[in-house]
Amino acid sequence: MFRNILVVCVGNICRSPTAEMLLRNALASSTIAVTSAGLSARVGEAMEPAALQVLEDKGHSAQAFKARQITPDIVNESDLILVMEKQHVTQVLKMASHARGKVFLLGKWQGEREIQDPYRQGKAAFIHAHALIEDAVCSWAQRLGH
Repeated sequence: MFRNILVVCVGNICRSPTAEMLLRNALASSTIAVTSAGLSARVGEAMEPAALQVLEDKGHSAQAFKARQITPDIVNESDLILVMEKQHVTQVLKMASHARGKVFLLGKWQGEREIQDPYRQGKAAFIHAHALIEDAVCSWAQRLGH
């Protein structure tokens, strides 16, 4: 049984907080905690405004969100780690090789789909990334029994 799920991207201001909020909402009736962190996090920053706007347009809030850096301790506390790109799997395992077997692509159930970073791109890129994240989150929530 998973108690702690960690979602990871690079800056922890676009993709991973979006997935965190969507997955947390999808698992609201469970006792599973969902958090996020970045491999090169913009520590203490709020979500990127375009990512936040798309999230809010879909009825979710992340106003209080603050980015944080992934650490070996955070990896140790996590039962399942969901990343956006294949290179993120490698980076997490480089930091904590014992995490092998609990690090997966968020897009695992969509044919190992990677979700590219929309940072510094137009609103369409954020809308596209959000749609991919939403699809992947639905698949994980179903497989986690919710």
